[in-house]
Amino acid sequence: MITYISAGLLGLLCLSIPVGIVLFLLGFGIDQFFSPFPLIRGLGNLVWSTSNNATLIAIPFFVLLGEILVRSGLATRTYAALDRWVSWMPGGLVHANIATATMFSATSGSSVATAATVATVAMPQAEKLGYDPKLFSGAIAAGGTLGIMIPPSINLIVYGFLTQTSIPRLFLAGLVPGIALALAFVVITMILCMIRPGLGGERRFFPFAQMLKALLELIPIILLFTVIIGTIYKGWATPTEAAAVGVAGAIVIAAAFGGVSLQMFKDSILGTVKITSMIMLVVIGASFLNFTLASAGIGRELQDFLAGLGLTPLMTIFVIVLIYIVLGFFIETLSLMVVTIPIIVPLVVEMGFDPIWFGILMIVLIEMALITPPVGLNLYVVQGARRSGPMSDVMLGTIPYIIAMLAMAMALIAFPSIALWLPDALQ
Repeated sequence: MITYISAGLLGLLCLSIPVGIVLFLLGFGIDQFFSPFPLIRGLGNLVWSTSNNATLIAIPFFVLLGEILVRSGLATRTYAALDRWVSWMPGGLVHANIATATMFSATSGSSVATAATVATVAMPQAEKLGYDPKLFSGAIAAGGTLGIMIPPSINLIVYGFLTQTSIPRLFLAGLVPGIALALAFVVITMILCMIRPGLGGERRFFPFAQMLKALLELIPIILLFTVIIGTIYKGWATPTEAAAVGVAGAIVIAAAFGGVSLQMFKDSILGTVKITSMIMLVVIGASFLNFTLASAGIGRELQDFLAGLGLTPLMTIFVIVLIYIVLGFFIETLSLMVVTIPIIVPLVVEMGFDPIWFGILMIVLIEMALITPPVGLNLYVVQGARRSGPMSDVMLGTIPYIIAMLAMAMALIAFPSIALWLPDALQ
C-alpha cells in the first residue's frame, strides 16, 4: 500500500493538479482499493468538523497581520532602520536582509511573504551598491524561511492542529532554534565576507545619533511581537485571540506611520482570502487523507516495514530526515507536511520521541525544502524580485545557509533540549 500511495502522490503532483485536490483524490483511492468500509460516507462530517475548528481561525488573522505590515510600507522603514545597525559588519547590507527577515518572521508567520517583502525592498539596493548577486539573493531566500520557525508560525499551527499538540508549546519550542538559525546565517555571512570581501560590498558606518533614531522605527514591531507572543505564553489569550489583537495592533502602527488607506485594506483582505483559501483546502484534504490512511492501516504497515529493517530509533530518525530532504526537492512545503504527518508522527511518538521536538525538527527540514530546487518557493520569489540574472545565482547563494540548516537539524537530534528547554522551563 505504501508503494501505491507514494506513486499516486508523485504522479498526481507531476500532473500539476492542485495539492488540495491531490489529497482528496488519494483519500478516495485509498477508500476504494484498500478499505473494507465505505469511508467516503464520513466525508461531509469530516470536512465540517475540520473547517469548524476554532484553532484554525488563527491562520487568516496571522496572514492578515502580515499583509497589513507589508502593504502599509512598514517593511521599507524596518529595512532602513536595520541597515543603520548592521551594515558595519563584514557583509554589510546582507545582514540587513537577514535581520529584516527575522523581524518580519516574528509577525507574519509566512516564509514566502517574508521573502517577498525583503526581496522587494532589498534588491534595488544590491544593484546600486554592487553586492555579489549570489550571496545577496541567497541570504534573502534563506532568511525568509525563518517565517515558519519563529513564532507565530502558520506551519506550526497546522502541525499542532493535525497532531493535537499544544500550539503555545510549539511556539516556545521554535523560538530558540529560529533565533539560533538567524545568528548562524549572520556568522556564515561574516565568515564568507571576511574570506572574500568582494562578496559583501562596502561596509557602511552611521553616526550613533542616526542609529538611535532608527531604533525608534523598530520599537513598534518589537512591541507588536511582544504583545502577540507574550499574551499567548502568559495564558492571557489563545493563539487565535492573540492574532486578532495583533491585527488591531498592526492597523494602529500602520495608521501612526501614515500607511492606512482604503486600497491598502482591499489589497490586504484580498491577499488574506487567497492565501487562507489555499491553506484551508490543503488542511481539509489532509484531514480526509489522514482519516483514510488510519482506517486502512497504513500506520501498522509502516511500523512493520521499519521493524523489518532492524533499525534503532535513532537510525530511524536519520532515515526520516533523509526522506524529508529528498521529498523536499519535489513537494511544496505545506503539502509535504500535511501528507507526511499522519504517517510519520505516530511512528515517531511510538518510538518514544517528543512530538513537540519532532515538530521543530520537521520545520527545519521544511525550511530546507523552501530553498532547494526545483520546487523551492523562496527561490522563485527572490528571482521574481530580481527581474534579471540567472536562477542559478539564487540557488548557489543558498548553499551556505542550507549547510547551516543541516547543522541545526543534527544539533536538534543530538541535543533535543535546544527545542524543549524553553517550553519545559515556562510550563
